[in-house]
Amino acid sequence: MSKNRVGLYPGTFDPITVGHYDIIRRASKLVDTLVIGVAMNPGKNPLFTVEERVEMVEKMTEEFPGTNFQVKPFNNLLMHFAEQVGAAIIIRGLRAVSDFEYEFQMVGMNRRLNSEIETVFLMASDQHQFIASSLVKEIALLNGDITKFVSATTAKKIVDRVELIHNNSK
Repeated sequence: MSKNRVGLYPGTFDPITVGHYDIIRRASKLVDTLVIGVAMNPGKNPLFTVEERVEMVEKMTEEFPGTNFQVKPFNNLLMHFAEQVGAAIIIRGLRAVSDFEYEFQMVGMNRRLNSEIETVFLMASDQHQFIASSLVKEIALLNGDITKFVSATTAKKIVDRVELIHNNSK
């Protein structure tokens, strides 16, 4: 009997981008079950509620038939959430050296909290290295084209939200 290897890919996913999609696709090959943890993180001033972000991630993972995904919100310490979902590994995407510096510190702290859970880094594909959720939001808020950076469904949700923001600020 084989053990179900659970991986956790945490993030704010505000919004989920094609870069996240790429990491999810590649991470799903490494584990039996991939839990995508959607962090509540109100300090990042999210454009979408956690429920909306969970829904967007769930919609995106529907494109992976046969893969065991779970999309769950969390609002606690990452290592506590990893323990709750039974994760053996945490998967993190890296785009640039600046990401590595931050992630390197996080791994050190997380290993002190639970040395049994490993962190695996996946380098962003070269066509996705520059994509950041914060930049996608900024482009959308300034009426730029975001369709290359997010799915069509997500782009529609972002445009609708931005229109609402612009209408409320008048």
